Amino acid sequence: MKEYIKDYMGMLTAKGFAKNSWEAYKRDLVQYHRYLESTYKLKDVKEVTLGNIRAYVRYLNDRGMSANSVKRAISSIRTYHKYLAEKKIIKNNPAQLVDTPKAPRKLPDILTVNEIDRIISAIPDNQPLAKRDNAIFELMYSCGLRVTELCDLERNDLFGSNVKNGDEKPEFIEQEKNKDKKVKIFKTLEFVRVKGKSGKHRFVPIGPIASEKLKSYWEFERDSLQKKNPNVPQVFLSRNGRQLTRMMIWILLKKWTNTAGILKKVSPHTLRHSFATHLLEGGADIRSVQEMLGHRDIATTQIYTHLDNKHLKEVHRTFHPRFD
Repeated sequence: MKEYIKDYMGMLTAKGFAKNSWEAYKRDLVQYHRYLESTYKLKDVKEVTLGNIRAYVRYLNDRGMSANSVKRAISSIRTYHKYLAEKKIIKNNPAQLVDTPKAPRKLPDILTVNEIDRIISAIPDNQPLAKRDNAIFELMYSCGLRVTELCDLERNDLFGSNVKNGDEKPEFIEQEKNKDKKVKIFKTLEFVRVKGKSGKHRFVPIGPIASEKLKSYWEFERDSLQKKNPNVPQVFLSRNGRQLTRMMIWILLKKWTNTAGILKKVSPHTLRHSFATHLLEGGADIRSVQEMLGHRDIATTQIYTHLDNKHLKEVHRTFHPRFD
């Protein structure tokens, strides 16, 4: 059965699936096949039944796996069998009738606008790579990026004002850095092209503050970092000129959060949650927020409306005359 997993993963690669999503699918399917082989001695995927899959779901639940993890595993299995059916390897998709558990909706932690300002203001101007760190967190908050999306951003993903079907390229102007050298800086920088979880691209506007911070980093710091690895295309680089990792971003955020005296548990995803919540509190429509976040299902975006309702209740409590 391993050859079918290999073929399926090759299809996901061709579709441009993000690395983390690709690896999660593979883990789910390898574990699933091991269970089928060890429990039922199955050697051919054509022998798999609905009962086998339901038994596997019970096995995952008995192991204490979270509802979210079980839900993802079922999704992986369902799409895998759908692929096999489309390729005529199996007659039908036995996973189609497997019930998906409803994962409890946990409201995400968010930061206030003041707390975000405090974190970014905690980065001293004389700190090495201060412009880079400023640009990272301003951009994550301005655009609601996942940390992987930020790490994967390349120079060709930065756009000016006239984005038309992704054809527009960044506008540069040359500026003299010293007597012997001129550098290219951005003339306009208003959109970022983001590669989402399923490999689908979306364009997200960049706010003016984030735009200026990114321009400043590009002009004054990135050039010297890239000299160490000239062929690295990513926007944000480490001291050694390499692409930043998710863990590096997490460590940087933790460092500046602690410096700012913020006691909340903060992760890079907290900035994304805050982005969505603040937009909805400001009156943005949920469809636009869904598009900017890159959610395929609006139900995923609707979790932020619960947070917004808390905000509305507080406004009501503060300003309604019957609460005097």
